[in-house]
Amino acid sequence: MRFYLAESALRLETLVGDLEDATLSMMKQVSRKTKASNQTMAQDESGWRLVKQLVAVKAMKDIEEVLAGVAKNRPWWTNLLKAVDSRVDKAHAILRPQCLTDYRILIASLGWPPALSATNVDKDNCMEMQNPLFLMQGEKKARYSQSFLVLCSLQQLQAKREARSSLLEKNHRACNPSDFNDVGEVSFFKDGLWPIDELVNPIALRMEYHFSKWLDQPKFIFALVYKITQTFLDGVENILQPFIDNAKMLGCSAKEAWVLAMMKVLLDYLERQVFPALTKNHCKRDAESELTSSLLHMVDLMITFDRRMKILSTSGIHVTGSSAAIEWFVPSFSIMSIFNDHSDWLQIWAEMEVKDAEGKLKPQLEDETSWLKVSSNQAGDTYHKEESFLFLSREDYKAPLIADSVFHFAWAMIERGLSIPSMQRRNQFIGASANLFLSHFFNILHERSRDVEFMVVITDDIELLRLCSAINTACYCEHVLQEWSEDVNLLEMGASGDDSKGMFEDGIMVLVNLQTDCLEEILTALLLHFDNLCWNYVQDSGQWEMKQVDSDGSIRDEEYLFISPTFMEALDMLRDRIQFLKQNLNPQNFLDLWRSIAGGLDHFIFKSIPMNNASFSSLGINQFRTDMKALFLIFKPFCARPEAFFPCISNSLKLLEINKKDADQMLKLFSQGHTESEDCLRL
Repeated sequence: MRFYLAESALRLETLVGDLEDATLSMMKQVSRKTKASNQTMAQDESGWRLVKQLVAVKAMKDIEEVLAGVAKNRPWWTNLLKAVDSRVDKAHAILRPQCLTDYRILIASLGWPPALSATNVDKDNCMEMQNPLFLMQGEKKARYSQSFLVLCSLQQLQAKREARSSLLEKNHRACNPSDFNDVGEVSFFKDGLWPIDELVNPIALRMEYHFSKWLDQPKFIFALVYKITQTFLDGVENILQPFIDNAKMLGCSAKEAWVLAMMKVLLDYLERQVFPALTKNHCKRDAESELTSSLLHMVDLMITFDRRMKILSTSGIHVTGSSAAIEWFVPSFSIMSIFNDHSDWLQIWAEMEVKDAEGKLKPQLEDETSWLKVSSNQAGDTYHKEESFLFLSREDYKAPLIADSVFHFAWAMIERGLSIPSMQRRNQFIGASANLFLSHFFNILHERSRDVEFMVVITDDIELLRLCSAINTACYCEHVLQEWSEDVNLLEMGASGDDSKGMFEDGIMVLVNLQTDCLEEILTALLLHFDNLCWNYVQDSGQWEMKQVDSDGSIRDEEYLFISPTFMEALDMLRDRIQFLKQNLNPQNFLDLWRSIAGGLDHFIFKSIPMNNASFSSLGINQFRTDMKALFLIFKPFCARPEAFFPCISNSLKLLEINKKDADQMLKLFSQGHTESEDCLRL
């Protein structure tokens, strides 16, 4: 082990010495050089420095190869790794600035940057005439290729060194050598390629001159950046991609690096000049309307620009290397990343979205016709169709027109929020915009449902229709939010939150509670009104003891009895209100409501008549059965056997209709005095 350590240290010392010698000699040449009297001497000096740069890069590659082997096989040799890295860092700090300076001088000598305006030449030759890179020939092209290679190699080495240091720090306790197997293949260039960035920088300076004149018309700023990117895109790819391949930059695309560099220029300008000016008047009320329009217009331009640039960068990709190495060049960079580090701007944007949407929705909120459901064809509805709830649209839920408008505005906010690269910022934006907007609407919906008079809601068609509209809207909104919650993108965002709740779970619970409260209000009002209308009916216990022979001597026919007159008004009201609810309430809530009404009536009549110590004659039993059949008939359109939803009344009729022999036998069995027998008898 000592021999291996000594051998490694000796080799590293030699390589680091070569690196430092090349760097030092290059710097001495720079410090003592004078302005060249002719172009040939200047080219000779730059050519000599380029040779030294290539020597230095070769030494750095060899050093990194040795260090990668040490990190893999002897990761605990931290002192050796740190000592070498420290000396390499110092050399790199000198080498990189000089390489960049020489590269800038070289591209300037080639005539870069090109003119931004097109000349009057043939369209097919326009790009070649404008792009100086097309004019490189012979020695100029070879020198540019070498300078390009130096910068690419330096960037690749820097990425490998950072990856190795990060892995070493992460695993120094575990000392797992397998984690270092692929350090040599790492390619992290999410910030672009240095040589291509240097090509874009002088263009950026020229573009900013035009940008400053278009602050009030930002569409021209985006158009200029897109036009320049598109104009030189194919030329950059055709000329620079072979240089990138020669540098063995796995998975790197000149086309996408060019697009990325141009987007970074625009992002930097927006961050420095545009957004501070847009948001500085946020607190001034007199500027709110103008601010809202300007900011939302800017965001729309950014989203559109992102999409167009993505199309540019992904069309006809030409890369080398394995497909796994292409990941960084899938264009994940976005102009919308400006909000990643500016949550205050994100919050202002969200507020503007809500204000804009609420301003557009306000006329519909104040128009009562917007709260009316669209009438649908009720013909052919039968009880078996009520059991199917495969709803497809707002009309199926009988929800008003305004519901579609609300979700149109909310989804537009969500779609814009999905363009933000950071998932945390996406969650923040959607919560502060779409969720807040929906919450405000749900509050208005709740107020409308509460703004009815309880005692008249069941008799007043307008009040009842208002309540049905609130229920239908809430049911439809719940359905839409459930669908949104199952969206892949939104599901992923909800899972990344601080708690296990979905993104729209709070809103869904509000809507469920609203439906429950409104249905309970309708149910209670209807049962109370039914109670009032049949008060005399349930209080007249003597009617069940009537004899078959009337006072005038006539004999009543048990098979041709009419519904009790005191029960008719309550039945008519019940039939009318249930039909009204069926026409105006969505099928899902109506199913729950009519079953609850049946259960409430079953309990009420059972407690008021059979369980109220009533005595029944044979004729009274038939009259009670006739009245109850009339009650069951009201619910016949909604189910095959309505009596099944009146278990107490149905069982009472069975007991009342039992013959005397069977009744005596049953009483005898239940009169044994056992606790179980008493419970059965009571039941």
